[in-house]
Amino acid sequence: MTHPSHGAYQSRGHRRARRAKRWILGVVAVTVLGLIAWPVLNYFDVFSDKGDAISFGQDGGGGDKPGGDKGKAANSKVLMPTGPEAKFTVAGTVPENGTKIAVTTLEGKKSGFTGKVWVWVPPEYKDPKYAKSGFPVMVALPGGAGYPSNYWMGTDLKLEASISQWSKEGKSLPFILAMPILNPHPDTGGLYWDASDIPGQPKMGTWLTEDVPDLVKANFRTVKSRDGWAFMGSSTGGFAGLKSVLQKPGQFKAVIASGPDIVPDSRLWAGHDKEKAENNPNLLAQKLIAAKSPDVYLAFQVGTVGSDAQAKPKIEEFIAKYTKGPVKTKLSVIQGGGHNAKTYVPNMANGGLIQWISEHMQGPEPASEPAS
Repeated sequence: MTHPSHGAYQSRGHRRARRAKRWILGVVAVTVLGLIAWPVLNYFDVFSDKGDAISFGQDGGGGDKPGGDKGKAANSKVLMPTGPEAKFTVAGTVPENGTKIAVTTLEGKKSGFTGKVWVWVPPEYKDPKYAKSGFPVMVALPGGAGYPSNYWMGTDLKLEASISQWSKEGKSLPFILAMPILNPHPDTGGLYWDASDIPGQPKMGTWLTEDVPDLVKANFRTVKSRDGWAFMGSSTGGFAGLKSVLQKPGQFKAVIASGPDIVPDSRLWAGHDKEKAENNPNLLAQKLIAAKSPDVYLAFQVGTVGSDAQAKPKIEEFIAKYTKGPVKTKLSVIQGGGHNAKTYVPNMANGGLIQWISEHMQGPEPASEPAS
């Protein structure tokens, strides 16, 4: 038998070593390229579910189809989804807990206006023990243009994550968030609509206070009464929430207004003084005080620098003049804070505002444990 020489063994060993080395280098190269490419691909949502259809479960754990026996509410305080179910798609994911922010295009039946609405439900919403309980709703409104997006739907401001955490800590009710666009067009040249039905313009007041709540009622388990409905907003969104609660206290109970305007001042009001007065929080507060009910809870926060420094005296004047009878107020001044949504969110808890309005609203009630 012929035996291979030592040199032949050595040659084969070298070839195997070279192949192994090339294989290792290939794996390393692929890994390195993957590490480089992942952030890029992730940035462009290659691996995300953004844009995918999402349902909040009108049949099953998230609530049953309207009209069926399984869809009966736990008690008379609860409004089960009325339908029809809207077509929602995923707009983002809250990194802290994996909950989804969804978006739909709403054709407002009452306003005649069509626009986008983003929604988010807290983790408790899908907890089986709350399957037949209604959840409070907070309509969250942005400042600035408020078009074509609503900046509260972004996870950078951490509104959704904060509400989740505050709810766990007992500082807040687990609110459903509805985040509609605020204006029908960009704010070119400082143009905005004061969240109102200005004659000859899109009916943004009806959109925000009628169509958007109707969308939420159609798709989610909510609280039947005004005890489950509130607003929050910054700047022009703060004005919108303040005005809406005072204008329709039979529908909404509370607001957190951050650095808000106090009077309507859109240039679109020119020639419409009567309608402008009907959307003025000062006059609406007077009217509510005269009516002596129902109670509303107006929480304000404002910083001490920049444009908030100019807004602060006007807010304080409003509070001093109208805190009486059914108008309840709370003010948190943020020392060193500016006109900034990133400042306003943590102070909703630090200033006690979210807890204050939560104490006067209706939260979900867990199902009672079955008798053993």
